[in-house]
Amino acid sequence: MRVALVSYDKPKTVALAEDFIRKTAGTAIVIDEENPQLVVTIGGDGTLISAFHKYSHLLNTVRFIGIHTGHLGFYTDWRDYELDDMLEGLKHDKGESVSYPLLDVRVKYRDETEPKRFLALNEVVLKKIDGTMVCDVFVKDELFETFRGDGICVATPTGSTGLSKSLGGAVIHPRTEAIQLTELASVNNRIYRTLSSPMVIAKDEWIVVEAADQKGLILAIDNLTFENQQIEKIVYRIAKERVHFARYRHMHFWNRVENAFIGKVGEQDYQDGSH
Repeated sequence: MRVALVSYDKPKTVALAEDFIRKTAGTAIVIDEENPQLVVTIGGDGTLISAFHKYSHLLNTVRFIGIHTGHLGFYTDWRDYELDDMLEGLKHDKGESVSYPLLDVRVKYRDETEPKRFLALNEVVLKKIDGTMVCDVFVKDELFETFRGDGICVATPTGSTGLSKSLGGAVIHPRTEAIQLTELASVNNRIYRTLSSPMVIAKDEWIVVEAADQKGLILAIDNLTFENQQIEKIVYRIAKERVHFARYRHMHFWNRVENAFIGKVGEQDYQDGSH
């Protein structure tokens, strides 16, 4: 099996990556950074998101598995002291995986004819550096509202536990193929009104945002940030591609939510391949 390693640049994660390489030397596991079948990340959810963007061109053939050097995250199933257990699962790998929906983002810039396409694992945020952002929000081809405020967040189901949740959005199970729009500090008074509530959009629908003032916009796609963007329009929809995670051991989604926001989940809450 061809495996790529992506680790955070900290002594603990670097040492664990070196341990991985040492323990797999001379086995059927081959380190291949260019065309891997499996991407192993060592660090946290941020490291895995970075790896996702690095290998997003291989989504049809690659699976991901995360080793967390802190607390368990939403994308990382293994702790740093469980490396040997993870490697044992890797030795008996049969290609099992669990997949999550992604966000297809088409960004039309003022001076470009064709829109640029991005994929997001968590969320996409459009906001303004200074002043109020004004934009028209369409659902499919129908104008829904004119938004005024700090910005707009559009998230995937797995991304619903991140910024979207902090903005009052719902936590959505990843088997629900939908996208969610939440507002950042919308302006609501006698003159200007927005829904001022999270919106969950079905798989066969899409969201279009057209900016009234293209100056000073910031576009954040997961952990990628683009400043001073001259953006005319953004189209968000569920992507045809999906992200695949190796299924040696996978925690139930609601156990992850409970673990992250309410209390600690024990080893007995792990389930083999189900969620």
